[in-house]
Amino acid sequence: MLGWAVTLSLNVVAPIVTYNALRDHGFSEFAALLISSGWPVVDGAVHLAWRRRLDELAIVTLVFIVITAVVSTVGAHSARALLIKDSCVTGLFGVLCLATLLAPRPLMFYLGRKFATDGTEASTAWWNGLWHVDGFRRAMMTMTTVWGVAYCIESAVRVVLSYTLRTDTMVVLSPVLIYAVLGSLGTWTALYGKRSRRKGQARAAAAAAAAAAQANAEAGTEAEPAAAAEA
Repeated sequence: MLGWAVTLSLNVVAPIVTYNALRDHGFSEFAALLISSGWPVVDGAVHLAWRRRLDELAIVTLVFIVITAVVSTVGAHSARALLIKDSCVTGLFGVLCLATLLAPRPLMFYLGRKFATDGTEASTAWWNGLWHVDGFRRAMMTMTTVWGVAYCIESAVRVVLSYTLRTDTMVVLSPVLIYAVLGSLGTWTALYGKRSRRKGQARAAAAAAAAAAQANAEAGTEAEPAAAAEA
């Protein structure tokens, strides 16, 4: 909860307050938007210092921070262009999710390991071992597909809104949309994960019951000749 409080403060509240304060002091829309977009970099640095190690999620975050910094200084220097470029970054994340479906393991496998384990070798080994379960692999592929498609759509919607709404409105609306989509995907992922786990447990119980029944049947078959011999 503390981590989410820091993330929301630095990625939603701080950029909006900074943008409005700079605009009140005479900064242009582009300058105010560019400066206020630096808060996510601070958020990444805080979490990196907090955890004191780089994992897959941290690496992905740093890559997108670098991409955002590069695209912010290339091309047309206007507030609308900056908003569009920022929207395209989340679209790039969606494309990355879909691209990893062709990799040995999809992106959601690594993001899931980030939140489902405590980072110890034992819990990491447990999570890695789940990849050999058919239902688990199918769940990771489904989650990655849903996240990829959702962020591609979210990016397209924000690009359209950047062309139709005022910059002041998009400064407030853009981070709200980002975290609304993230919250919706997080809720869906949690519910889908629980349902997949229940199905997996049911399949495991059924397989165990079938194995036990087969073992009992084999034991009964072996006992019949002995009973006949005794008779």
